[in-house]
Amino acid sequence: MADFSTLKNPQWESRLYVARASFTLLVVLLMLGVLLWRYHDLQINRHQDFATLADNNRIHVRALPPARGLIYDRNGVLLADNRPGFTLSIVAERTKNLEQLLADVGELLAFKDTELARFEKQLKRRRPYESVPLRFNLSETEQALVAVNEHRLAGVEVSAQLIRNYPLGAELAHVVGYTGRINERELKRFDAKRYKGSHMTGKTGLEKYYEDQLLGEVGYEHVETNARGRVMRVLERTDPVPGADLQLFLDSRLQKIAIQALGAERGAVVALDTASGGVLALASSPSFDPNLFVTGISTKAYKALTGSPAQPLFDRALRGQYPPGSTVKPVFGLAALDAGAVTMGYRIYDPGYYQLEGDKHKYRDWKRGGHGSKISLYDAIVQSCDTFFYDIGFRSGIDVLHDYGSRFGYGTQTGIDLPAEARGIMPSRDWKQGARGRVWYPGDTVNVSIGQGFMLATPLQMAVAVSRLAMRGEVSQPQLVSHVGNELARPVSELAKIEIPARYWDLVLDAMAGVVRDVRGTARRAIGNIDYTMAGKTGTAQVVGIKQDERYDASKLAKLQLDHALFIAYAPIDKPRIAVAVIVENGEHGSSTAAPVARAVIDAYLHYYPESLETAPAAGVLAPSFAVESTNEPG
Repeated sequence: MADFSTLKNPQWESRLYVARASFTLLVVLLMLGVLLWRYHDLQINRHQDFATLADNNRIHVRALPPARGLIYDRNGVLLADNRPGFTLSIVAERTKNLEQLLADVGELLAFKDTELARFEKQLKRRRPYESVPLRFNLSETEQALVAVNEHRLAGVEVSAQLIRNYPLGAELAHVVGYTGRINERELKRFDAKRYKGSHMTGKTGLEKYYEDQLLGEVGYEHVETNARGRVMRVLERTDPVPGADLQLFLDSRLQKIAIQALGAERGAVVALDTASGGVLALASSPSFDPNLFVTGISTKAYKALTGSPAQPLFDRALRGQYPPGSTVKPVFGLAALDAGAVTMGYRIYDPGYYQLEGDKHKYRDWKRGGHGSKISLYDAIVQSCDTFFYDIGFRSGIDVLHDYGSRFGYGTQTGIDLPAEARGIMPSRDWKQGARGRVWYPGDTVNVSIGQGFMLATPLQMAVAVSRLAMRGEVSQPQLVSHVGNELARPVSELAKIEIPARYWDLVLDAMAGVVRDVRGTARRAIGNIDYTMAGKTGTAQVVGIKQDERYDASKLAKLQLDHALFIAYAPIDKPRIAVAVIVENGEHGSSTAAPVARAVIDAYLHYYPESLETAPAAGVLAPSFAVESTNEPG
């Protein structure tokens, strides 16, 4: 048997064992060192990084939208306020499957395609962990449905927000305007920081014009949330600054009376404080409910408004442009006197028409057969004699008419604190050349001299003109807002006075008084007995042309083809305090249709604010009248 003991080497085996054990220990120590280094790096060196990441998952910064400023009338009546509402929003990072979440919520609340489309657009431009609104103004039933299913709606938030509300609804829709959701075009234009957390902005009216003042300043809060994104506690808070409140010159009672006086007619009423230019009433009829637009109007309701022949969305007082008709006669009468085209004693014979030399065309007077002989400027204004103004307009020329018309506010924006004001047209030679590419003809001047032809004016411009007449050339800028917060909102502007000799003012303004009180006055029967003094001017504006040998016959025309009815007035005469302009679309006669509307507004104003009220001689007190017998004198 072989002996293998001689092959063993204990010393060598011992060294091998020690070497292997040492290597193993070295590897273990090395790995332990790496582990300790990694542990140190994670726990010591990068502690703050991971703590920050952890906080980002449970601590978030939320924007706090400010309360929008309120809007009041001159007597403190609330015209625009904020009421609480609930908004459903989604934080995309808090759900594993956004599409499934939207489907689940859609089963509960039945979203519209427009809501989902708007949500998807906002989702693309949001920041991480920023909530995106999906539905505004949740009902109590909808809130309950979301609350019951909260366990399966990770990422859904229901938060309380203030929603704009307009207590008087349609009465002031065109003046106050409304707010609506911010669209993409607006978002690009706005300061993103100021609108953080806000989803609404002013769209029309005062809401749009005073957006910067009404908006306020956004606040912020740091909140701690749980794994489902629910807020556990508020860690830090910076309160938002609410927007400034607006107080108006406007009296909501006068506004209501103006709308009631218009009744079912389409038209506009503008009333101004003659001294300050403050807007007392700015009514456009028909109107609409602005509350429909705040959280999103339905397609059906919007089509009903835009498709209506009455155009309720159209602001007639500010944007409606109409031929002012005979309401411009006092202005052009002053123009002819001051320019020296005629004298105060100038008189004409009126056969019922006017002809330019060498022209067979007859420019007809409204009164068939004319007003007779020795018609003066006083008579022409009181009886609204077209032939007289054809004559003095031609004698003055379009340059004079344009100059004085512009001074009284025609053809230029008034500067009122509302957006989208129309300019109207006070035509001139240059205007026609630029707009029509044609030269100016004498016949154009004849038409403009009675407020027809190319001339167009807004009801606001007509009110401005009669206010400047009442104040004998003193010029003030119309303004709706009197105070923004505690600060005056009046613009600092110096407007030049219209300098015309006193004797010319006396003649023209006395004639305007005669329109109301003279037995021949076109508004005498319409205004009736009043316990104060009033001056005014009726007007009628043609809607469709009538051939040379034809006669106006309302019975053969559709309602939309009838003449517009206009009336301007101020009161009291010796100390004017209110100026009013009225247009009733297709109302035919300014005397019978528009004048009673103006009287209703002036009656109410002088009743509400009776200080320094003049007493008219031998006058009885009558209630405001909205309809009187036609005088058949269109003005």
